[in-house]
Formats: sequence, C-alpha cells, structure tokens
Amino acid sequence: MHAIVLYSIVPVRADAREGAEQETQLLFGELCEVLDEQPRWYKVRNEADGEEGYVDSKMLTPMTDEEYATYAAAMAASTARVMQPMTYAVSMNNGQTIPLTMGTRLADYHDGQFSVLGVMFRIDSAAVAEKPLALNQQTLMQVTRFLLNTPYLWGGKNALGLDCSGLTQTVMSLFGIKLPRNAGQQVKCGREVTSLNEAQAGDLVFFDHADPDAEGTLPHNSAGDTRITHVGLLLDQERVIHCSGRVKIERISERGIYGQEQQLFTHHLAAIRRMDV
Repeated sequence: MHAIVLYSIVPVRADAREGAEQETQLLFGELCEVLDEQPRWYKVRNEADGEEGYVDSKMLTPMTDEEYATYAAAMAASTARVMQPMTYAVSMNNGQTIPLTMGTRLADYHDGQFSVLGVMFRIDSAAVAEKPLALNQQTLMQVTRFLLNTPYLWGGKNALGLDCSGLTQTVMSLFGIKLPRNAGQQVKCGREVTSLNEAQAGDLVFFDHADPDAEGTLPHNSAGDTRITHVGLLLDQERVIHCSGRVKIERISERGIYGQEQQLFTHHLAAIRRMDV
C-alpha cells in the first residue's frame, strides 16, 4: 500500500510510539510505501530518499493503486519546489490554507497553481522555484539567508527546526541535487575534492569525531568513513553554513570549523564532496 502526506510536516519516529525519537520528517505531498501496519502506526519508506520509520497512521492518507500511479508520475515529472522558508497554499476546493516549508515539491505546478489528488491549490509564484536554481555563491546565499538562526532539531528538515543533514538535503534539492537523508550517506555521494584550495561554493564538507586541534591533512578515501557525524555547505573557501545549535555561518580551514563563540575549532574536517548537478 502507498500513502501520501497531506499535512505540512509529519514526524517519522524510530519506533511505533509517541515518545520515540524523531528520525526525520515527511513534507506535504511526499509519497511513502507502507511496509507494515500496527495499531495506530504505519512503518513506512519515504519514496523521496528511502528513509524508513514509523508514522502515526492518522497523519497519512492511503492511496488507491490508480491514485498512486497518477500522482507518482506527476511528481516524477515535477521540478517545482517551495524555495522560501515558509509560504502558504490555499485550497481552491474549500479555501483552507496549508503552510508549506522550503523544499516541498509541487506536482502539476503552473503559474501559481498546483494539484494534489485532483484538488487545485493556489500559491504565491514568488515563493516557488519552478526549475532547479543555478548553483553558485549568490544563489546559495539567497536561499540560505532566511534559514540563519533556525534552531537545531534532531530529524528536522523544515524552516522551524533543522538538523545538519536536513539543512543540506533541503537546500541542495532546490538546485536539482537529490541527497540521501543522513550525513553518513551523503558523504558517499558526488566526487572527492582533495583540499579547500580546490573547493567552491556548494561543495559539501563533512566532519568526524577526530580532534580538530590535532595537526594533519584532509584524509583521502573518506567517503566510506562511517564516523562522519556532521555536514555543512561551503559558501566559499573560508566560510561554511551549517546547523550546530542553530543554522550559522562560521570560518573553516583545513583543520575544520572555527567556532567564533567558543574561540576554538569545534569540528574536524574529514571530507569535501562535490555534487554534480
């Protein structure tokens, strides 16, 4: 069975209980495969990134095979995404509004309208990137500036709460780059950049548990390193935007991130990867 998300944001938990840790989130319009049914809970796989977990069954809407096939085809053909941190869609059926967060995909989008299961919605066209944006420093700054100071939230991938890989996955989706959900998975994507001197805006930088104060050079072949614990996005060869406590811009060197507040290196640089558009 397949299901669709018709709420703004739906938590996906590690276990089938309300108090279980949130591992990720589903956004409005996303599809998932129901892998198992339990009382009040579905175990699901997000079709957008393959992440699995448990969702309260009342937060999902089951689909017929025909509904799924039609909508999945529309989503596969869609490149339109919400590019503002938050905007609103208005149902043309009943006038109700739904808040939509950055990265939300819009099926059958055209001239400020999109549809979900036959229901048309209106949305501010200025809030939508109809096609993937060009990845450069200017557009990256435009996209991320309104996310600054968004608080850290484990499993979060919306403008009111993000974790480090939720930030990179959401932002890169606006540039047509599909990333898996977690930093340890993202480091296996793209191609290696061997030093900051060769890096450019939009490259992903990864960090591990090593001591950032220890002298050393950027390790090679680190895409297979399962110790990766953090990820950020380069704005240039000296600045990184990342989510640690909150979304912020900090200095970076071959040793890692230098925390201005702490006045010390806080994260050890382990790998740089370039995601080809």
